Order: sequence, then C-alpha cells, then structure tokens
Amino acid sequence: MEINKKVSSFKLSGTSGLQFNLSDYKGRYLVLYFYPKDATPGCTTQGVDFRDTYKKFHKLDTEIFGISRDTLKSHENFKSKFSFPFELLSDEEEKACALFGVIKMKNMYGIQVRGIERSTFVIDPNGKLIKIWRGVKVEGHVEEVFQFVKQHNLT
Repeated sequence: MEINKKVSSFKLSGTSGLQFNLSDYKGRYLVLYFYPKDATPGCTTQGVDFRDTYKKFHKLDTEIFGISRDTLKSHENFKSKFSFPFELLSDEEEKACALFGVIKMKNMYGIQVRGIERSTFVIDPNGKLIKIWRGVKVEGHVEEVFQFVKQHNLT
C-alpha cells in the first residue's frame, strides 16, 4: 500500500446490511480505520471520537468505516451500544487486513499474538491512497484525521 497509488477494490459485509464495495465510493473521500476488537477500551474511545466528529467529516463529503476481524453480530452490538452513525465492516477472512498490511505480531500480557495494528487510511475521490497512519495512539487521532481531510478536500 503506497501513497498516491490507486487502492485495489475490495468487498466486505457491514452493519445495517451493507455490502461494501470500495468502487461504490468513487467521488468521495473515505476514512478507513482498522481497529483490534469491538467494545475494548481503546477501540470504544476511537469509535466514539469518530462518532462525535462524524457530522464535520460528512460536511466534507467524507465517509468513515471502521474495520476489524469481529463478526457482524459483534459489530451490530458495538455500533448500537455507542450509536455510531457510520458502518462497521467485518473482515473475518482478513482480506482488507492483508491488502492494507495491518496484521502484526503483538504482545498481549507477555504472549505473542497476531492482531490488527490500529491504523487509519484516507482515500481520495479518485480511489488513490493519500494518507496512512500506523500504530495509532487513540488520543487526538480523530482530530488529526479530520484536519488532514479538511486541508485536502476541495469541496
């Protein structure tokens, strides 16, 4: 995945019955944020931050999608509990995770485990990747993403 390169189209199932296809969003900015696990403290804070900033992103014709390996049922519960206005995409088969290179070995309580490295990607209206954040720290991240989109959005 390289900056200023077109992102290969991919499809994932999402909440609210969505069948996400990247090519359906041509003409809009997209924020794809990959997170480790539904309803965990950091992932909840990140989702709530995107929820609270969603209207500002929407005014910039930017759509947000959260992606993890959780099931759609888990996503539906997570989305409902915190009233997320955006959809969550289920990547149980790690198709998008592989495409964006977000699966990493991580230490959890001293044990090596495979998991999603918290990462965010911005795709422009032409389908090109224009920004990557890897190893994201939750605090202040959503505002940083918003400021980036605001500076690069010409609408």
